[in-house]
Amino acid sequence: MQFPTSLFEARLIKRYKRFLADVDMVDGPDAGREITIHCPNPGSMMGLARPGARLFVSRSPNPKRKLAYTYEIEEVEGPGPQCLVGINTMHPNKLAEEAIRTGLIPQLETFGTLKREQKYGEKSRIDILLEPTASESRLTYVEVKNVHLMREPGHLEFPDSVTSRGAKHLAELSAMVAEGHRAVMLFVAQWPGASTMGIAADIDPTYDAALRKAIEAGVEVLALDCSVTREAITPCGMLTFRPG
Repeated sequence: MQFPTSLFEARLIKRYKRFLADVDMVDGPDAGREITIHCPNPGSMMGLARPGARLFVSRSPNPKRKLAYTYEIEEVEGPGPQCLVGINTMHPNKLAEEAIRTGLIPQLETFGTLKREQKYGEKSRIDILLEPTASESRLTYVEVKNVHLMREPGHLEFPDSVTSRGAKHLAELSAMVAEGHRAVMLFVAQWPGASTMGIAADIDPTYDAALRKAIEAGVEVLALDCSVTREAITPCGMLTFRPG
């Protein structure tokens, strides 16, 4: 997933009301100004959104947009001279589709048609629906979640805050399995450098229990790794899921 335009550097002053952040722009057309930008992340962003952090933000070409800039990437301490983390929760569905279409996820490499945002369950939409080939009768329902919490080096966790909607989605995936279809919970990691991924049961024990129940019901769990640069976020392999 290439960014359509160049990202600009900024320094974070504060993030607030979940979807807003004040920053000092370092470069670009607004260099030297303090502005408010959009933060497309409903979670706590634990370990991120640190005052003074170096950010990379995109600028919308739409002159009517209220907030022209979007918080995309944050630099954190990590392996190598620069470790970049993607925080935009609007990107994982695109990344998941890219990985599936390019055959990067072996468990999902055989399908007929890929569709996004299809209605299912109780007034819900599945992130990705894989329709079968002529030789397969089952649909594959793929729910996608963004992962950007690392409290232990090399190990990522989800969620970073309580997610009642997440538990609801797991129940709906289980219902699809009961109907004879296939269901996959796909975690997409935008924090590079990990080898394993698991559930933050101390943050949301209800989600942890719901996922365990879903696994028992036949829901599959996969974790996709991504590399992050100022130019692109790219699926690059699979992580080992560790239930805990």
